[in-house]
Amino acid sequence: MTEAAVKITQEEEFEAQLPTPAGYKLLIALPSASDTYEGSSILKPEKEKDLDHIMSIIGLVMDVGPQAYTDKDRFPNGPWCKQGDYVMFRMNSGTRFKFGGTEYRLMNDDNIEAVVSDPRGITRA
Repeated sequence: MTEAAVKITQEEEFEAQLPTPAGYKLLIALPSASDTYEGSSILKPEKEKDLDHIMSIIGLVMDVGPQAYTDKDRFPNGPWCKQGDYVMFRMNSGTRFKFGGTEYRLMNDDNIEAVVSDPRGITRA
């Protein structure tokens, strides 16, 4: 097996182990917390990096449950987001868990507050 085939197989096995959102849930991946303060080379303490993760407000939609955004009364204009979108949500939304060193959240479809075209530079206040 070639190195590329091994890598593809490993990625497929990794994706198969991620939870599949049920019902109206979304699976959101959070970006990695920066090791340094913005605009400097000063390292952040581990406690502060952990807080950045916990308080994160931006994530990448990895998967959408089969009933997400299907209620025509609640979502008359269709889905608010789709797989591959960066989205904004309240900092403590969803069920938090880590897999493969990345933090994920399972959250309700109506917890999404905005779609973000470019998440770079957006931080919580």
